[in-house]
Order: sequence, then C-alpha cells, then structure tokens
Amino acid sequence: MKRAFISFDFDHDEELRNALIGQAKNPDSPFNIADWSVHEPFDSNWRERVRSRIRRTDLTIVICGEHTHTATGVAAEMTITREENKPYFLLWGRPKKTCTKPRNTLATDKIYEWTWVNLKLLIEGAR
Repeated sequence: MKRAFISFDFDHDEELRNALIGQAKNPDSPFNIADWSVHEPFDSNWRERVRSRIRRTDLTIVICGEHTHTATGVAAEMTITREENKPYFLLWGRPKKTCTKPRNTLATDKIYEWTWVNLKLLIEGAR
C-alpha cells in the first residue's frame, strides 16, 4: 500500500481533495492518503513542515483545477517533491473544464484523466 501526499489548490479545489480521500477508502485501493495538507497561512516554517510530510510519503498526487497555475502552495509542494526525489503525477480534477498545471511543472509533465482505473495504474508507476 502506497502512502500519497495530496497537493491541491486549497482555495478552489478542496472538494476534489475530499473526493480523492474517499477513493482511497475503496476496498481495492492500492494507496492511502497522508492528509497532511498545511492549512495554516504561510509562515517561516511552512516549507519545512511540508518537506517533512512529503518525506514520509511514497509519492505526491497533484490535483489540477482551473486555478492551479496561480496556487503558490502547489508550486512549492511540486518543488519540494522534486527536491526529495519523490515520484508524482498530475490529475485532471474537473472534467469538461480547462485545468491548469502548477506553474513550475516540467514540460514533459502530463495531466492524466482522473478515473479509478487510471488512478490505480498511476499509483503503481504507470506514467
């Protein structure tokens, strides 16, 4: 069972995070959620708290919504995830909407369709 850190735009996409937490509770789920999102305002310790939480996980799941490109917290979590050499993937959070990547993703980072089958494959490393 893999432990995942969820990165999402807290101001716009919290219900998407809640949906992913619900999927992690499915009986055939290959992952559980380390719901360690930092909800407090940014302060001098914010990055170190996030880094500590990301270190305790196996991968990061980035939920992309319509405003993700403006979410500074998501961009910071992406940077920390890469610095910690953790695998990650991006999920298209809103069907039929224009979802955006965090501003500091790599050109090769793809946003994957959010289906249960895809999610299980992505958790296992198919990307």
